[in-house]
Amino acid sequence: MNILDLFRLDGKVALVTGAASGLGAAIAQALAQAGAEVAVHGNRRAATETAEAIVAAGGKSSAFQADLGDKLGAEKLFSETKAAFGQVDILINNAGTIARADAVDTTLEDWERVIQVNLTSVFQLSQLAGRDMIGRGAGGKIVNIASLLSFQGGIRVPAYSSSKGGVAQLTKALANEWAPKNIQVNAIAPGYFATTNTEALQADETRNRQILERIPAGRWGQPVDLAGAALFLSAPASNYVTGTVVTVDGGWMGR
Repeated sequence: MNILDLFRLDGKVALVTGAASGLGAAIAQALAQAGAEVAVHGNRRAATETAEAIVAAGGKSSAFQADLGDKLGAEKLFSETKAAFGQVDILINNAGTIARADAVDTTLEDWERVIQVNLTSVFQLSQLAGRDMIGRGAGGKIVNIASLLSFQGGIRVPAYSSSKGGVAQLTKALANEWAPKNIQVNAIAPGYFATTNTEALQADETRNRQILERIPAGRWGQPVDLAGAALFLSAPASNYVTGTVVTVDGGWMGR
């Protein structure tokens, strides 16, 4: 077998949450280029532009919208994806939100929404996908998007840090349970990427300088920088990799 065949996803269906732009859009397009049919999700709007870009490039994709901040959002999204594609072989839990405030000023409402979107919906979708994969006896791949704040505390983002620490531990817990079922569960911890979630940091001259000085690569990550790791963890090439949190951070964690 040619080694590149282990990175093909022909005949697979992938669901990518938070794919309207940024990291999710880049991941969705990479999986489509590898041969997967891709359901792309948007939290506030359907990820129509991402789906159209995939179709224009010769792939197959449909756009969906569901509020993962609602406890019923995950089930709605998964049911609609199953109805459209018949199965889910790859789940990318990328959707996320953030609330920046001092811990003493963080509202319970903000805390609960961040935890629901970033952690609880990840469990809900993983549970739904796991049931589907186990029921079909087909195995599968689940890739969660963690964060450097899965390892570090961060500043003024207590709910976000807590949620991403939970994502890392949930990844390991599910990997332990589902490895015998040929389901690999892994996570990617992106470093500082130029996305809408980090616009405030990029615009803050002092914080931007401090961040760049700390990154050995000397630059913010771009969404395409995450695509290779996502493809690897979604493809047969990673069939003996499970329970890992892969950092894609320009060297931040090694410094």
